[in-house]
Amino acid sequence: MIASVLYSSFKEYELFYTPEAFSATTPASDKVLERMKEGPVWVALQNETIVGTISAVSKSEGLYIQGMAVLPTARGQRIGWLLLKHVEEFAVKRGVKRLFLRTTPFLKRAIRLYERFGFHHTSEGPHDLFGTPLFTMEKILKTKD
Repeated sequence: MIASVLYSSFKEYELFYTPEAFSATTPASDKVLERMKEGPVWVALQNETIVGTISAVSKSEGLYIQGMAVLPTARGQRIGWLLLKHVEEFAVKRGVKRLFLRTTPFLKRAIRLYERFGFHHTSEGPHDLFGTPLFTMEKILKTKD
């Protein structure tokens, strides 16, 4: 089901991706299961149906957010914000000081959400995903000292 949400969420942008980058962005179910071994995956439900997803992987640089998607029919309901908030709370409880993610410049709606949530652009690479432009955004978290 998560693979279906990813595919449905990014399908409208497929022409902006190289085929390899689109495949990496919308992995099949077996790849989603592999991701679930790397770190937690959360879903947003409406009427017992998955309408959004997000996952995170612990890295030396912080908590890496990947696979965030909200179905087009569920957009505009703050689901993306709530998913990000959940990941941030997860990170803060574990003493993580930095959240980061990678996105493409044509996902303007997602970028606006990330910026409103406190993420900012960095010069950190990689700068492409199989030939599709890519950039990194980060949010430095406040920790209790």
